[in-house]
Amino acid sequence: MLGAEGALFLASSKGLLDPPSRSTARGEIVRPQAMKARTASILFAVSVFATNMEAASADDAIISHIPRDRVQSSALAKVGYSKRLHLLEIEFVNGAIYRYLDVPPDVYRDLLAAKSKARFYDQNIRAKYRSVHVRPRRK
Repeated sequence: MLGAEGALFLASSKGLLDPPSRSTARGEIVRPQAMKARTASILFAVSVFATNMEAASADDAIISHIPRDRVQSSALAKVGYSKRLHLLEIEFVNGAIYRYLDVPPDVYRDLLAAKSKARFYDQNIRAKYRSVHVRPRRK
């Protein structure tokens, strides 16, 4: 346990007893060392986050285990659905694959039954459900 002298030494070594440099509009005291340390830790956190995001986007491709079946369509090549997760995956004729989240089973059934699957996709799925780009189109 720290005594009064130990607490005083600790406070002075941390710069807590230094005179304040300025006050904020709300009257909070801001110390130069505290500002530098806070700024450094924020910059470090931002750089780590940005580095991790770059690595994640480059290395962490989405791997699909949802089987997709061929469909007769001018724009859609294959369609798959996970009943358990309510995920709809659509592979397009250009090779791109998108995963649509929180899609009810009846939307999947209606897509398969639609006379024009591309039109059904445009009107009922494309802008209505959140999506994840699984694979880019082939060039």
